[in-house]
Amino acid sequence: MGGGVGAAASAMDVEREMEEDELSPIEQVRLTVMNSDDPSLPVWTFRMWSLGLLSCCLLSFLNQFFGYRSQPLIITQITVQVASLPLGHFLARVLPTTRFRLPGLGAVSLNPGPFNMKEHVLISIFANAGAAFGNGSAYAIGIVNIIKAFYGRSISFIASWLLIITTQVLGYGWAGLMRRYVVEPAHMWWPSTLVQVSLFRALHEKEDRRMSRAKFFVIALICSFTWYTVPGYFFPTITNISWVCWVFSKSVTAQQIGSGLQGLGVGAFTLDWAAVASFLFSPLICPFFAIVNVLIGYALLMYVAIPLAYWGFNLYNAKTFPIFSSDLFTAAGQPYNITAIVNNQFEINMAAYEQQGRINLSMFFALSYGFGFSAITATLTHVCFFYGREIYERFRASYKGKPDIHTRLMKKYENIPEWWFYVLLAVTFTVSLILCIVLNDQVHLPWWGLIFACGMAFVFTLPISIITATTNQTPGLNIITEYIMGLIQPGKPISNVCFKVYGYMSMAQAVSFLADFKLGHYMKIPPKSMFLVQFIGTIIAGTINLGVAWWLLGSIENICHPGLLPPNSPWTCPSDRVFFDASVIWGLVGPRRIFGPKGNYGSLNWFFLVGALGPIIVWLFHKAFPRQSWIPLINLPVLLGATGMMPPATPLNFSAWIAVGTAFNFFVFRYRKKWWERYNYILSAALDAGVAFMGVLLYFALSMENKSITWWGAEGEHCPLASCPTAKGVQVDGCPQF
Repeated sequence: MGGGVGAAASAMDVEREMEEDELSPIEQVRLTVMNSDDPSLPVWTFRMWSLGLLSCCLLSFLNQFFGYRSQPLIITQITVQVASLPLGHFLARVLPTTRFRLPGLGAVSLNPGPFNMKEHVLISIFANAGAAFGNGSAYAIGIVNIIKAFYGRSISFIASWLLIITTQVLGYGWAGLMRRYVVEPAHMWWPSTLVQVSLFRALHEKEDRRMSRAKFFVIALICSFTWYTVPGYFFPTITNISWVCWVFSKSVTAQQIGSGLQGLGVGAFTLDWAAVASFLFSPLICPFFAIVNVLIGYALLMYVAIPLAYWGFNLYNAKTFPIFSSDLFTAAGQPYNITAIVNNQFEINMAAYEQQGRINLSMFFALSYGFGFSAITATLTHVCFFYGREIYERFRASYKGKPDIHTRLMKKYENIPEWWFYVLLAVTFTVSLILCIVLNDQVHLPWWGLIFACGMAFVFTLPISIITATTNQTPGLNIITEYIMGLIQPGKPISNVCFKVYGYMSMAQAVSFLADFKLGHYMKIPPKSMFLVQFIGTIIAGTINLGVAWWLLGSIENICHPGLLPPNSPWTCPSDRVFFDASVIWGLVGPRRIFGPKGNYGSLNWFFLVGALGPIIVWLFHKAFPRQSWIPLINLPVLLGATGMMPPATPLNFSAWIAVGTAFNFFVFRYRKKWWERYNYILSAALDAGVAFMGVLLYFALSMENKSITWWGAEGEHCPLASCPTAKGVQVDGCPQF
């Protein structure tokens, strides 16, 4: 009898070991992702297509529309993820259940049953395409904007459309080739996707509370929608409140310190959600440890490096220029006339350039490039030393290890044939090549530049995908592509930015596509459904992005030129201004004439070395003092790259984002955890959606009709002296002379 019990126990142990062997080797995945699947759940439903297409169109329109405003607002996938749930349940209640036959599909129904999680996931994937996979809009739109709005030249609609679609779809091709290496293996776990999985599971749990998530979302949406009339129309000054400027109305130094838009932002705050979430996305969805890293990096740049360089050492004649500006200047502190140094061939006019002299940057702009240089190399060495062995072992395990439960469950579905991606990549590359040869007078990128860019994207996509899939860190290599093309082909700004888009952004898009593939893998979405939703969403979103850009660029006079716009106009295009300046620095003038021997900022190249050595020093300290647990928490890539969105983001955006993020993700999370778990993401989505819808309504109802109000509260930030230089003898209109 004892032997029988022992045999039964042994069999149970073997069964338990087999079950554990089937599970994911990553603990976070085991705790978050369901180990079951129901293949019978319908995914190709009318609800999925209607809500998916609607969300894709809405997000691509709204994100492009808000991208030109002083406080841009990027509406993310999470907003649709939350908002589409009650809509899906509503359609499941009201749509008819009658079945009818369609050729090739058999008997179908507009309402095949309850709204399910797989439909919800595909709607969110559609939405993510509308949000350009986290970028707000297609990156290549920036090329159209700077050609038409800043350089004052023309580009045809068809050339623009081909440029946008090919750069987006090219990334899809790279992603398709890399799926087997970074999506199917269990050790490639993509930490960021687990947030989405957790939210889907939370939203689909049954609720028996009086304040359901849907009800809370509607209430918060109405409040956000209503409140935005105040900062959006009646009282815009509350968007940028800098009380230091009010107290010291005649002090240049005080306003440089206190201005949230043109200074260091000490004491500045906002009551406008658009200013909080405009550049860094909603702080409510960012974990607190990341907020702390951003805070340290932000303080290091704004409160240590810049004050020392500006007031302490007057580095690069810093006092000749504003302390905080993304504009370009002459040596005398006057705005640099960029259009004067561009000839009819869209290349640099050397005679005009030599007449104006070298380009100069504000202290902030110069140091932001230096921090960007160091962040690039710091990311590479940090990942190599702290995660190198882990990445290598997991990559090896992805080949030698057994498929986990999720990969086995996905075997039930028909996979995407590899030739689909080969054909897609070949067609996209051919169309891109035709664009560069036939319409070269508009895109200016030579055929060999396209091949070189695609080669860089192909080489970097796999290692960067592996790094992202295992460490949740994505090295930003955009500066490298600009730098390389600027050295190879100086004097051609549009060629430079096109090279960057094809080389870097197609790779970045591929990483985003792969993350969505992994989300579909965890949620057991049929691969072919994922393919079609991503592909169709990408085409639709890119087309709408261009349509909105074409409309606004043609209908708003002097768009993107603050000095020529009406007072307090929101159409200042901060992101496109930075994109334009980058095209001048890296393309038109070239890195040799700015960061090389012919420029003023050659010493900033040392930041590359500093960034590379920093993580090595931290790693050596960690090995020397292994018991000090705080040492490996020093994440230099995050610290140095924390201010990568400055410019166009301002100190006001960062300080408000940090304050709100700390309030919710530390204090509320710590002391009201149940509320946070239930409503935090819902509140974030409602705030974004309310501001977006009211912003569009205000534009169509008031701005297009030139309906405005004039009073003190509509004048914006009252810091007129913050942009003044403080060097002796420099004269700028509206500024005192020292």
